[in-house]
Order: sequence, then C-alpha cells, then structure tokens
Amino acid sequence: MKGRVLIIAGSDPSGGAGIQADIKTVTALGGYAAAAITALTVQNTTGVMDVLPTPPGFVGAQIDAVLSDIGADAIKIGMIGDEDTAELIASRLAKFAGTIPIVLDPVLVATSGDALAGDGVAGVILKKLTPLCAIITPNTEEAHALTHLEIADEASMIAAGKALVNGGAQAALIKGGHQPGDTIKDVLVTASGERVFSTPRIETTSTHGTGCTLASAIATGLAQGLALQAAVKRAISYVYKAIETAPGYGAGHGPLNHGHVFEDR
Repeated sequence: MKGRVLIIAGSDPSGGAGIQADIKTVTALGGYAAAAITALTVQNTTGVMDVLPTPPGFVGAQIDAVLSDIGADAIKIGMIGDEDTAELIASRLAKFAGTIPIVLDPVLVATSGDALAGDGVAGVILKKLTPLCAIITPNTEEAHALTHLEIADEASMIAAGKALVNGGAQAALIKGGHQPGDTIKDVLVTASGERVFSTPRIETTSTHGTGCTLASAIATGLAQGLALQAAVKRAISYVYKAIETAPGYGAGHGPLNHGHVFEDR
C-alpha cells in the first residue's frame, strides 16, 4: 500500500459522497486513507436534510493527530462547512504547502442542489486556501462562485482556471459535467498551459459524490508519486468507470461504484 492521504471533509451517511466516498476511492486505488471530519450531515441521494458542524478546534486536533503520527503524502480538502473552520484549516496547513501536495475540492453545493457551505467560506477558499494548493477542482458553478466569471464554453473554463492559478493555485481543474453536450470536457490549467480531458457523457442519475471521488483519486495519484497530469488522467478514468458501473441505489442522484476493478491505462 503506497500513498498516505489525509482527507479533511464532511461525513455522508448514505455513503456516496464525503468522507465515505473519499476513503473508498483512496483504498480502491491502493492508497492509505486517514480522515479529519469537518461535519456530520443528514443526507441521502435525494438531498441534504441537516448539517452539524464539527467545532473548529476539534477539526484542528484531528489534523494534528494524523500529521504528527501517520503523516501524509497528500492532503485532500472537501466540505468545510463554515468560515471559522475554513480559517483554521488554512492556518493548520500553511506550513505544509509546497512539501505536501494539497488537493482542494471547493464543495459549496451538493449534487442535489443543497448548500453545504456557509457565508464567507468561498472568500476564505479564494484568499487563504487556494494559494496552498497543488490543484483546486471546482465544477463550473463553483468556479463561477469563486471567480465571478460567466462560464459557458471551453474558453471561459480556461479563463476561470487561469484566474484561480493567478490567485495562487499551482493548477486548476475546471470540471465540465454541468455543461450541456454529449462530451464532458474537464480543463486542466497550469502556469505552463492547458489540457482538455474529454470523455463521453453517460446518461445516468448516478452522480452523487463525483466531485469528492475525483479529487480523492487525484490526491491518491499525487501521494503515490504520479505527475499532476497523470494523476488527473487516471482519476478521470476511475470516476468514469465508477459511474458506468454504478449500482443504481436510491431514489435521487445515486452513488458510484467505488469498488470496481480498475485497470490503469
């Protein structure tokens, strides 16, 4: 087992997103998952009914406990919940930026459309967390919230990615799953250029936790020593098959099949 990943995110009792999806993903790709839980949620495939934030100091204590003992080869940040927790995470991780790759999935809204971040979280993500990141992975709606740019095509996705890189991130992956069309385009932007990853769209409602899963898969690749583009490419392939072989559970946006047999190509 190679690649220690510390996941900082919320819990999803239905198992499709959050910490549960993250741990499944890291394990499926051969890594070792540890976790600091930022919130308990009441949710399933149909929506989010309630959120109970973890006290910020307790989130920090979990982070410290893992990093002082197990350590980490990569850190993945998902749902943060509130501004105070976002501030604490930024202060705790500042000293690790540049030595441990940090992958930030700026979870602002769940797949169901329910808000998962309070007022002020987007501002802290932009000002304090983005500059710490090896890569930030917003979908087009989250990228709009962070950059205030209208995103309607590949060119505007690139522009949003450049804005996040100019804001301090080493790279930005703007995910195109919410854009119309038979092909999904995910745009990776770095200081040295752009790369577009294209995959056929699968007509399905099994999309719960796709963002969590993709970011954790990228973090696992980086923890295992893959170069950024290779980690992103493998992660997209892993998520694609997880959607393709999804079990079809739930009445809403169903979970993925995180445990599929994955052959890296």
